[in-house]
Amino acid sequence: MFPRLSSIAVRMVRALIAVIAWAICFASPAFALERGDTAPSVSLPGIDGTVSVAPRTGRWLYVDFWASWCAPCKRSFPWMNAMHSKYAARGLDVVAINVDQRRSDADRFLKATPAQFVIAFDPAGDVPKRFNVKAMPSAYLIDPQGRVRFVHRGFNESDAEVLEREIVKFIEGK
Repeated sequence: MFPRLSSIAVRMVRALIAVIAWAICFASPAFALERGDTAPSVSLPGIDGTVSVAPRTGRWLYVDFWASWCAPCKRSFPWMNAMHSKYAARGLDVVAINVDQRRSDADRFLKATPAQFVIAFDPAGDVPKRFNVKAMPSAYLIDPQGRVRFVHRGFNESDAEVLEREIVKFIEGK
């Protein structure tokens, strides 16, 4: 009778350890990147060389995570093109980080939905983990000191006006 109890106890301990490990890795608020947190500084390959996602003196950084299979991502690209065009001269840089495992998927997307802003690639998915990305697309507005000022998950055309107001509020210091 004791050997059977031992095997049940071992399985219960293993299950408990697995649950605790999952909670530590994926559910801990210590890993969440939210408003007021310092954004990680990273470098990634881009279309025209290395892309730095790091604080920029006097510049705001709008970092967007996207994938080729993401319908809201496709809808967000024209809006990000417009934000880049309207606000680059006022201190806004837009960087969109693709998370597709195959670069060819991203290239097909970009051919159909051109970007006028900087594109970076993270096929391993390391940077989204550091930003604690929960949805596609996810966007982070980062101030010149490297602090996250707002986080937005998903994209609908109805979000566009509110997002633009947030960007303008921060870059103009209102």
